[in-house]
Formats: sequence, structure tokens, C-alpha cells
Amino acid sequence: MEEKHTPEQPNLTKAEEFKLDLFFWLQALVMALVVLILLFTFVGRIISVDGSSMLPTLHHKDMMLLRSIGYTPKQGDVIVLTKDFSYHTDAPIVKRVIAVGGQHVRIDYKESKVYVDGEPLRETYTLDRIMYEPPAGAELSIQELTVPPDSVFVLGDNRNDSSDSRHIELGAIDNRYILGEVVMVLFPFKNFGLI
Repeated sequence: MEEKHTPEQPNLTKAEEFKLDLFFWLQALVMALVVLILLFTFVGRIISVDGSSMLPTLHHKDMMLLRSIGYTPKQGDVIVLTKDFSYHTDAPIVKRVIAVGGQHVRIDYKESKVYVDGEPLRETYTLDRIMYEPPAGAELSIQELTVPPDSVFVLGDNRNDSSDSRHIELGAIDNRYILGEVVMVLFPFKNFGLI
């Protein structure tokens, strides 16, 4: 039986071996960083919650993972949007989708209920009953609205401490302002889990 001849490996010094290993690991690290940057730019991103408007679902400083690519808003989704309005910071806003384009929303402050297309929402995720009732004829509050096409009507789960679509300055949100859907809380670990 004939032995196969393999070319001899060149003898490398320890320094040369270290350089080759370092080059290999640096290539792997650069590729991993490129993949992460592309993922967070086009597929999803990580954003922090700012404030208490989504209690008890989300807490101040929770780090959330968003799904961005191919996302179409649905009723009940928790989303992050970028629309800015005068008395809010320029930080992204986290809210829950109550209605999508074409649906009719009515907020009944006396009953503390939100109706979509005439049906009351079963909202097990809210912190408290809606307590604030705007003065009669208030121009700063939306109490009834048909959501325009390609838009959403959003509310915070902490209804008594939330700047949301009830405020005329924010109103229905054009879908172009949506950064993505909150998929899960990553940190702190005590809040870790899917939304």
C-alpha cells in the first residue's frame, strides 16, 4: 500500500503562531460585529424604557428587544415609536396599540372603559382604571376617533400617567413613526421574559 505524501507544515515560531491566531480571532470578531450591526440596524434593536407609562407591563429602565423588519402593527402589540411632541422628550415612546387604521376608538371615562368598534376591550394589562376625565369640550384630549389608514391609536398601560394618543398633540400615529414591536425584556433579569 502506497503512503500518501503530505506537504510538510512550515515550522512556525511561537510569535508567528500567536500572530496567526490573533489574526484569525480578529477576523472572527470583526465579522461578528458586522453581523450584530446589520441585525440591530435592519432586523431589531435594543431600547430602554423611559418612565412609568407602561406599568405594570414594563418598568423604568427595562432594556427591551425590538423586532423591526417586516413588522405590521396589530391590536394589543407593545410598540416603540419616535414621534416627538412638545411636552415630551425626544426619547422613543413605548405604548400599546389599541386600534389600527379604520377602527373606531371611544374612551368612556365614566365607565373607565375603552371601546374599539363598539366592543369594550378586555384589558388585563392595565395598572388602574382610567381616572382622569377631561373637562367638557376639552380640545387637548381625544375621546373618540376613527383611526386613519396606515396609523395606530396607542395608550400606555398606566392610563393615569401616560402621554399617548388621547393627547391631541400626539393623536393617531402614522406607521412610519414605529420603530418596532417589543418582543421581550432583556434586563434587569428579574423582568426578563417575552411580552
